[in-house]
Amino acid sequence: MFDRTRTRREMLTDIGRGMFVAGLGAGVAADLGLAPAWAGDDPGAVTFGDLEPLVAFMQETPADKILPRAIEKIRAGTDLKQLVAAAALANARAFGGEDYVGFHTLMALVPAFHMSAEEKTEARKPLAVLKVLVRNAGRLQEAGAAKTAVLKPVKPGAPAKDRPGGDQLRDQVRNRDLAGAEGTFAALAGGSPEDALNTLMVMVDDAAEVHRVVLVSRSWDLLDFVGRERAHTMLRQSVHYCVKGEQSGYVKAFAQIRELLPKLLDQHKLLARPTGNRTADDAWVARLAETIFKGTPEQAAEAVAVALAEGFDPGSIGEAVSLAANQLVLRDEGRPKEWAQPNKPPGSVHGDSIGVHACDSVNAWRNIARAGDTRTRVSSLVLGAYQVARDRGVRGDLFAKWDPYPRPEHMEKVRGIPADALLKELGGAIREKDQGRAAAITQRLGEEKATPADVFAVLRDFAVSEDGALHAEKFYRTTVEDYTAARSAFRWRRVVALARVTASAYGYPAPGFKDACGLLKTS
Repeated sequence: MFDRTRTRREMLTDIGRGMFVAGLGAGVAADLGLAPAWAGDDPGAVTFGDLEPLVAFMQETPADKILPRAIEKIRAGTDLKQLVAAAALANARAFGGEDYVGFHTLMALVPAFHMSAEEKTEARKPLAVLKVLVRNAGRLQEAGAAKTAVLKPVKPGAPAKDRPGGDQLRDQVRNRDLAGAEGTFAALAGGSPEDALNTLMVMVDDAAEVHRVVLVSRSWDLLDFVGRERAHTMLRQSVHYCVKGEQSGYVKAFAQIRELLPKLLDQHKLLARPTGNRTADDAWVARLAETIFKGTPEQAAEAVAVALAEGFDPGSIGEAVSLAANQLVLRDEGRPKEWAQPNKPPGSVHGDSIGVHACDSVNAWRNIARAGDTRTRVSSLVLGAYQVARDRGVRGDLFAKWDPYPRPEHMEKVRGIPADALLKELGGAIREKDQGRAAAITQRLGEEKATPADVFAVLRDFAVSEDGALHAEKFYRTTVEDYTAARSAFRWRRVVALARVTASAYGYPAPGFKDACGLLKTS
């Protein structure tokens, strides 16, 4: 009903605000504190419209209550996509990209949803998502974040009109000016999500490390869940992450790429024309992958810049970068004793291993390249190659000396297994934590032309049941995406790598998994 106590000026102000909010989109408007809050909410809080009740449920429900209450909602008609959206928004509001476990959990939500979608047994479909909801609720509770918010309403700044907005954002982040960077990004994010992404990537491109890039990629994926109008909410987390990371040691570690990237873009005139579509054969892709794998970070970046300048299509270049990263999983001798942790013992290759991090990073760089403009596309591929070579160098020249799995001795032990027994044997090898045997059996499955979905089903079950040291969902999804995008000559080695990592990760059950199985009456 019309409120007759308002003045004409107040009414016109509200109408004008409504038109402005409509122009911005609901997501940006909420972040700016302009969207209407739910009754009883703090009017200064970032809220999420019709999703707010479910977001509040995710943020406030204790970890020991989240499973039965989430299952109640599923049975009452709430679908998994809505749960993922609400969990992502609760996580983003509470942590804003500043909490290690928090952003790992956010990055696992979309992969978990796709794992649930692949599940053929109806009763088991929610398990992958429920597993991540438990992690999300637990971290919110541990961090005391259920009633707090890192993401606050932000007032748009006034970026200079005579200088690219992305450059201004980057410089504010370099100066650790969070308030200024937030204001600038809010002002620049009122257009399309693609424009916001391309602006953001000028800042993100200042360094090449896993969390910096995967946070952007998985936040972008989440727009299909939370709505494109909330692109600002999801992407502004990266502003917080990058400002927080801008410390003396971090700056020193990435000083080289901050000089090298603009030099390569200029030297090869990569921004002066669209990327090419020149066809690359398998041999060309393999050669570029070897150059990236064996070269220094500068050489790897240069090789990709040259390939782009020569007009080769970005898909083929990205596949070469991905193949090089895959070698870091297949060749790894495992975690050295001095890096061991209780859930990541010596010899393990799961969790934050060099290979898993490299594959997840390249997958993210490629996803961003597909979504962005010419500058985002070329810089992402150059940075992806640079990062693979840099990651390999953490162990000196050892990766080049190690042979990839499965090694001849591994294959010799599985040659006698009948083809129809291989899937069962794969499950057994994983339960025995035998990385070599799991890799060799998976190689045999490829040789025997096994149905890929059947192999992925075995590996997915373990990715759901095991904790994976925060990386099980992401790496499983990275593998599926890379496998799907790969040409046939290089496709199966991704599955072999996943089998090895899965065997490494076995034996550390995911919190809440057993309870979820009991509540869903499945095993």
